[in-house]
Amino acid sequence: MTWLSAGCAGLLFGLGLLLGGMANPEKVLGFLDIAGPWDPSLALVMAGALVIGAPAYALARFRGRSFLELPIDKPTKQTLDKRLVLGSASFGIGWGLAGICPGPAFVLLGAGSAKGIVFFAFMLLGFALFEWLDRSR
Repeated sequence: MTWLSAGCAGLLFGLGLLLGGMANPEKVLGFLDIAGPWDPSLALVMAGALVIGAPAYALARFRGRSFLELPIDKPTKQTLDKRLVLGSASFGIGWGLAGICPGPAFVLLGAGSAKGIVFFAFMLLGFALFEWLDRSR
């Protein structure tokens, strides 16, 4: 049942990315370019996600277990640190340069998009580089 619910959630997420335009790098870059011809339509997509996600998150915090009665692993760290700030900044820079973030990268990879394949390969390289640097510390 867990695999089925995860698959359904992933399918719904992927469809939402496609329908909302989040898997279209040009549309994302149009949203991020507030100094140019700004496209505010993705703000509505994000607001819609918050309208649904915020109550669901609040319910999950209240319940402590999923509807499948599995434990919910919640973050325990409550402080901002250098690692979080640098990670957020690098994510934002990458998103701003390419117009792609990890979720849409999977959609573009599945669609066979050349830009998506290159982005996905370099995203994996970034993961590996982080692991190597983190272990060498």
